[in-house]
Amino acid sequence: MEQEPNVPKRRNSHRRRNIVLVIFAFVVGLLIAGLIAAQYAIHHAEPMLRARVIQTLSQRFNSQVQLGEFDVSVLHGLDVEGKNLSLRSNLDPSLPPQIQVGQFSFHAPLLDIFQSPMHIGLVELHGLQIMIPPKGQRSAMPKSKKSHGKISILIDKIICDETMLTIMTDKPNKIPLQFQIHSLTLTRVGNNKPMHFVAQLVNPKPLGDIASSGNFGPWNADQPSDTPVNGSYSFTHADLSTTHGITGMLSSQGRYSGQLDTITVDGTTDTPDFSVDVSGHKVDLTTQFHAIVNGTNGNTYLQPVKAHFLHTDITATGDVVRAQNQPGHDIHLEVTIHKGRIEDLLELGVKTSPPVMTGNVQLKTEFHLPPGTQPVNQKLKLNGTFAVQNISFTNDKVQKKMDQLSLRSRGKAAEAKDMDNENGVQLPGQQDVQANMHGVFDLGSGKLNLPQLVCTIPGAEIRLAGEYTLDGRVFNFTGRARMQASVSSIVGGWKGKLLTPLNPFFSKNGAGTDVPIKITGTNTSPHFGLNY
Repeated sequence: MEQEPNVPKRRNSHRRRNIVLVIFAFVVGLLIAGLIAAQYAIHHAEPMLRARVIQTLSQRFNSQVQLGEFDVSVLHGLDVEGKNLSLRSNLDPSLPPQIQVGQFSFHAPLLDIFQSPMHIGLVELHGLQIMIPPKGQRSAMPKSKKSHGKISILIDKIICDETMLTIMTDKPNKIPLQFQIHSLTLTRVGNNKPMHFVAQLVNPKPLGDIASSGNFGPWNADQPSDTPVNGSYSFTHADLSTTHGITGMLSSQGRYSGQLDTITVDGTTDTPDFSVDVSGHKVDLTTQFHAIVNGTNGNTYLQPVKAHFLHTDITATGDVVRAQNQPGHDIHLEVTIHKGRIEDLLELGVKTSPPVMTGNVQLKTEFHLPPGTQPVNQKLKLNGTFAVQNISFTNDKVQKKMDQLSLRSRGKAAEAKDMDNENGVQLPGQQDVQANMHGVFDLGSGKLNLPQLVCTIPGAEIRLAGEYTLDGRVFNFTGRARMQASVSSIVGGWKGKLLTPLNPFFSKNGAGTDVPIKITGTNTSPHFGLNY
């Protein structure tokens, strides 16, 4: 029998309907599965997410996690808000929580709740507090076993505001070190990987703003002080007046790397209006430094600092450590000046203006500035040696006395007498003599003690011992003056002739005249005389 021509067409049409029905059924199945998953997520999102947050933080920081309020909304994906989160170390539960968060929030696609690890783009934290235990407690904490548990949540970025970093102390009378961080952004927040950060914080002393960026971590839960860190910083508007004894507005830039308790810092500072309270004279102070900083207690070890102001360069090595029983720092330095100007040092450290003398200076001293509220000139301690060449005195009376002494010491009594003309004008051909000085010094309690001071001028050598107050009000030196000329030539005139028989009595140790002398008075009214 011959087949009807319409039968294949009907069969093809039937097949197409079956395929459409299968696709429709599959889509309906997917929709039903999605609805079931969504319904499941709606009812289970909060406990599932809460468990994941706790598990991830506990695993990441090796801590006991406590979480207060935790609210989840699924109207537009997963919107999460939480409050009162705290992490307490498993290594020593007796310590206060190391991390506390007042408030946090994040958003994620709804279906991400079924993924492991769950991926979150952004987490916002408000009121983050990080507490690093005292060094003694950190070193006594047992080592934890390395955990290989799987992290349940990965985060791209964390934004924090109003963060407080507190470094605790085990000293009863010592104040914890605190850093207020206005804003902190962490990115690349992964499992056992360093986080990139950008931070804006306030430095407590000297008070100023710090902007810093770099890499932090991975966090070492066993020993937080061993956590790696590196980056760069900019320190601006640092008000030095918040540190007793000095003033000025400091700025600084630099880079750092290392671990929290051993950070290597290389940088520069500039303080265009630096001054010490005792003088009040402002100078432009710049420094370049290499330092090791303990980020867990603020102690700084300078290796070295090179400072420059006016025409003087200073090199210093030493340490700046937090005081044991009072606020502030205890500063111990080895200070060297290979080539400087004495007037620069006096400008910075002495109230008298202009400085009492000028000249080239070399100096080596131990520098100790203890903590406390006293003025710098009262608590600063120096102990060392110095040499000053080509000294001239800015006070005309002092310089005149020095010139006359040089003339008389060389047997030119008449020329010295001529300098006492009624107008006090320097005679033609006369030049101010320059002195050279070296000695040992000890500064403390606002007084400069000079147990060994040798001063030479043309025709004379003067050896003195005594003290000089930094306010310039007191000179009190005694010693001996050795001069080339005999005593009769020093006095000159008819009086000198009368003294000729006494020349042998004053001529000692190869000098034409050797006599005891004293210098007393003030910087504006010194008195020179024989000390009999």
